[in-house]
Formats: sequence, structure tokens, C-alpha cells
Amino acid sequence: MPYLPGLIATVVAYLLGSVPFGFLLVLVFRNEDIRTKGSGNIGATNVVRSGATGLGALTFLLDAIKGYVAVVAARWILGWLGSSAVSLQNAQAIAAIFAILGHMHPVWLRLKGGKGVATAFGVFLALSPVAALIGLTVFLVVFLIWRYVSLASIVSAVAFPIAALMLAYGQTTPLVTAVTVLIPLLVIAKHHQNILRLLQGTEYRFGRAKS
Repeated sequence: MPYLPGLIATVVAYLLGSVPFGFLLVLVFRNEDIRTKGSGNIGATNVVRSGATGLGALTFLLDAIKGYVAVVAARWILGWLGSSAVSLQNAQAIAAIFAILGHMHPVWLRLKGGKGVATAFGVFLALSPVAALIGLTVFLVVFLIWRYVSLASIVSAVAFPIAALMLAYGQTTPLVTAVTVLIPLLVIAKHHQNILRLLQGTEYRFGRAKS
């Protein structure tokens, strides 16, 4: 079965991505359901807003690690089992998108997950590390100036594919190129409510008391 290694890598990527670290950390250490706090999101930002800064930082780290591992695992699986039907680049790209889908739609939480920022950083760190670091730099600069995590996430999501495609010099497959653009679009789409609040001037801004 030439497609079996790619299928295994895809399932592993989804399952890794679907681990809801924000939900689990808050449940274990604070005996609370993060979905009942703030925006109801299970991601690092909402964990921080709930008053658990340390758990929020750990959530971001673990969400990024699971994205990175999902892509690297695809490399290991194809190297171990081999595949004549799926190239290594394509297998990693498929793993990346399914890790993001797992995070955004985890089977364990009725398909209601996070927005994928940290996990996207993780998968991009494995796919295109320099572009991922450029995206992270853009995120930090925008956040430090305007103090909106959502705005920083959206702008960095725009910056990453531009940097990745410029750095690739046409050496990636069409599928990798498509995934490089699709994942940021998914992240931006998950921020649609934040975009509306930014336009209305009601978005939560760190360092400003919430009315």
C-alpha cells in the first residue's frame, strides 16, 4: 500500500494537533474550564487573560511543539516505512495542515478548538524556519506597538507566506506552496470576530483595563 505511510503521517499529525493543551493545563492546575473564561477560546491568549500567565506561556510553547513534532513525525514515518506515492515535502505539508485542523477542530472537544497561531508557528518552524522566525518577529513588533494579540497574529500570518515563498526560490512543490498560503488564511479566518472588534474599537488590548 504505497499511500499507507502518508495516511499514517496524516492521522498522527491530526491527533497531535488535537491535543488541547490550554484546556488540559487549566483543568489540571486550576480545576477550571477555560472555555467558560474570557473569549471561551482554549488558546494561550485566553489562558493568560484568565489570570494564568505561566500556564498561558506553557500553552503557547506546547501548542508550538505539537505542530513542529507533527511535521517532523511525517519525516520520520516516511523515512521508516518509505513511500513511492507521496514525496517527503508533500507529506510534511499534509501533516502541517492536519495538525492545524486538529488544533482548530479537536475531536475531544466537539471540534471546537483554538485559532492555531502557536501551532502554525510550530509547523512553519519545521517547514521554513527562517520564515517562521520572521513571522514571529513581525508578531512581536506589532504587539509591542499596538498591544493587540489578534492584530499581531493577523499581520504575522500575512507576513509568513510572503517570506516563505520568497525564501523558497521556487524550490517547493505546488502542494507545499498551497499549504504555505492556506494555513495563514485559516488562522486569519479564525480571527473573524477579532477583526470585527478591531474595526469597532472594542477588541481587548493588553495593558488596558477592560471596561
